[in-house]
Amino acid sequence: MFFELRNHNKTVKELRKNQGYTAQELATKLKVDTPVILKIDHLPLKEVPPKIKAKILPVLRGDYMNKIPW
Repeated sequence: MFFELRNHNKTVKELRKNQGYTAQELATKLKVDTPVILKIDHLPLKEVPPKIKAKILPVLRGDYMNKIPW
């Protein structure tokens, strides 16, 4: 919740660069085509469509890192 409040004005590109992903790597993680990511890359997080936003938020937050088995 706090992630979304702090970063709702940042662009998707800025947030994915902070995590170290290219558009192609992010698309692979989300199992969508690269043009979908490139289309929303320039949008602030608050303007991303809810369907894609639900997929992209856990990756941009780094939630998947909590499941590493070490």
